[in-house]
Amino acid sequence: VYNLACPAAPIHYRLLDVTDRVSVDALFQATRPHVVYHAAAHKHVPLMESAAAEAVYTNVFGTLAVLKASQKYGVDRFVLLSTDKAVNPGNVMGATKRMAEKLVAQMAHPGFAAVRFGNVLGSRGSVVPTMQKQISQGGPVTVTDANMTRYFMTIPEAVTLVLQSSSLAQGGEIYLLDMGKPVKIVDLARQLIELSGLRPDEDIAIEFIGLRPGEKLFEEINHQGENIAPTNHPKILRFVCKPLPLDEVRGQ
Repeated sequence: VYNLACPAAPIHYRLLDVTDRVSVDALFQATRPHVVYHAAAHKHVPLMESAAAEAVYTNVFGTLAVLKASQKYGVDRFVLLSTDKAVNPGNVMGATKRMAEKLVAQMAHPGFAAVRFGNVLGSRGSVVPTMQKQISQGGPVTVTDANMTRYFMTIPEAVTLVLQSSSLAQGGEIYLLDMGKPVKIVDLARQLIELSGLRPDEDIAIEFIGLRPGEKLFEEINHQGENIAPTNHPKILRFVCKPLPLDEVRGQ
């Protein structure tokens, strides 16, 4: 398989269970990667509330398996894709991603880091495509709560964050895009309806359906005590976390 954007770069696919340490080790031994972007995770917040064990297996132990293989086989750069839901987590998914961050910080291996994502506009399953589909069907547009807010980033911003972070990583940091102020979801709904040439609450109804399991009204960008520092990229911030002893991390 070849990448149409860069025909000279072949793409090879391997299917395996990220929690299977033997298979992960064998893959790294065979391919000897220089750079690893670890995105394998369960990210559906309400679903993970009823499947906590699966979330832990994949998001925590899967990350640990990839981290250990990366260290063992001399990976130069490792980037964990995390989430702002890992900050003061109020749900299973966020808690497991926070544990994954702690594993990266605990290892503090040179070139290994994590990046925290806000909501990526236009990504699969994100709020904008969902609302656009609801509008095209005549509504209603569903919003969980009138006061719910979220941080948003575009796909190009997300890609820049990941790539830039891999070049900046020194060992155990967490990187975050400066996403400005959080956006009210109900305001986003109204804007999308208006951009479709329709009138909110007249042509298209907005229906409040209540918080789903594990959802928070607002997200935060950092934990209390995380030291925020600038980087040489004007839109990317760096959090430096004090590594915890591995026994303490395992105890959590």
